[in-house]
Amino acid sequence: MIIPIEHFLIVSASLFVIGVFGIFLNRKNVIIILMSIELILASVNINFVVFSSYLGDLVGQVFAMFILTVAAAEAAIGLAILVCFYRLRNSIFIEDANTMKG
Repeated sequence: MIIPIEHFLIVSASLFVIGVFGIFLNRKNVIIILMSIELILASVNINFVVFSSYLGDLVGQVFAMFILTVAAAEAAIGLAILVCFYRLRNSIFIEDANTMKG
């Protein structure tokens, strides 16, 4: 059973739209914004892997591995900054970040 490329593109597009809506509709919680960025990166990875498999080339899969590396580093650094911010302000809301100076 071969799954057509259109099904993968629909899943990727829906993940991308959910990620964009997560960023634009929720501007209060930093964790939800970070999760939305991860959804957008996952949709890009799906596109790279699908087109790489469809064209018989490995370049898209190599790019997907680089994106996974960047996403892991972004999540680790973002969560570390969030933990430091929570210890300082006892809140993770973006409105509280506006009061920081530096």
